[in-house]
Amino acid sequence: MSDGELILRNARLVLADRVLEGALICRDGVIAELDPDGATRTGEDLGGDWLLPGLVELHTDNLEGHLHPRPGVDWPTLPGLVAHDAELVAAGVTTVLDSLRIGEDPQYAGCRAALDRVLEATGEAARLEVLRAEHLLHLRCELVAERVVEDFEELSHQPSLRLVSLMDHTPGQRQFADLDAARLYLAGRKNLSGQALEDYVQHRIREAGDKAGRARAAIAGIARARGLPLASHDDATPEHVEEAAELGLTISEFPTSLAAGSAAHARGLEVVAGAPNAVRGGSSYGNVGALELADAGHLDIFASDYVPASLLQALFLLAGRPGWDLPRAVATASANPAATIALSDRGSLKPGLRADLIQVALAGELPVVKRVWRGGRRMI
Repeated sequence: MSDGELILRNARLVLADRVLEGALICRDGVIAELDPDGATRTGEDLGGDWLLPGLVELHTDNLEGHLHPRPGVDWPTLPGLVAHDAELVAAGVTTVLDSLRIGEDPQYAGCRAALDRVLEATGEAARLEVLRAEHLLHLRCELVAERVVEDFEELSHQPSLRLVSLMDHTPGQRQFADLDAARLYLAGRKNLSGQALEDYVQHRIREAGDKAGRARAAIAGIARARGLPLASHDDATPEHVEEAAELGLTISEFPTSLAAGSAAHARGLEVVAGAPNAVRGGSSYGNVGALELADAGHLDIFASDYVPASLLQALFLLAGRPGWDLPRAVATASANPAATIALSDRGSLKPGLRADLIQVALAGELPVVKRVWRGGRRMI
């Protein structure tokens, strides 16, 4: 490797439309050349492993687990962020939108204060140059919570903000349209059972009232004015999708039914599915399977949600499905999410794009990240 140049040879390059055996040459952090006759070049020998574009993660709440590793335990923010970053890069993610919740309620007390600490820590980590992935911001707006509109208006000017999602986790709605599923989730989350659990569920339903509709319209209006991409969350019915499209949303995150996924594509929305859903073989709440959406032609983007390592696993699972191959599958976690949030400088192995790269080998059937580069610099 000469100054400013990186040569990766003897690789299977996963391009947008094919797999090319050869070498990839980067100069000054940018992909400069793809060489199918690169066997004689000097450089780093990848031993026939795959070379993929760095993964682009639109929705992960993995950071929350590092900041609250046990109930009642708060971990220092900067060390938690650095540990979260290391886990993501080890999973092949080079660009991440940290998905942080806004909206205060008793179930998630102190969200705004926690978010402010994360923003401060992210700035400090950038100054110290201790982050290996590029960290951007995704605001998850809980529509029935207090101050969600006010908080969003204040935070909508954040320069790192790239995506806004509109969520309603009220029992009986969307992801929790099945009240039994809502009870099961809340029983574990709130450590409630019997009548106390039922009283809490009913309280949440009464408290929500018609807040969600008002907040949805208000936040969508602010986001549109700022030119921010908007996502709906847990669309369960075609009517939910229609409402999203009418408000100018362009992404449907985690639709809970095949009908909603189909309606989203019919209205031109990009469909995001959960990689853990694909790896587990189905939804943990009994909703539509991610691979079922893919088989029906209604999957555009994978997100790792709560398990960073699931993203790469889901791509290789998807590549083996009828109608899919590895280039098309890889695009669901690279080119497609990058394009959806207008990051036009990354997401593919193409000359002129940023050299965000991951070397992947198979251990049995498990894809394993061996090395990662961001902007041509080795991260692991």
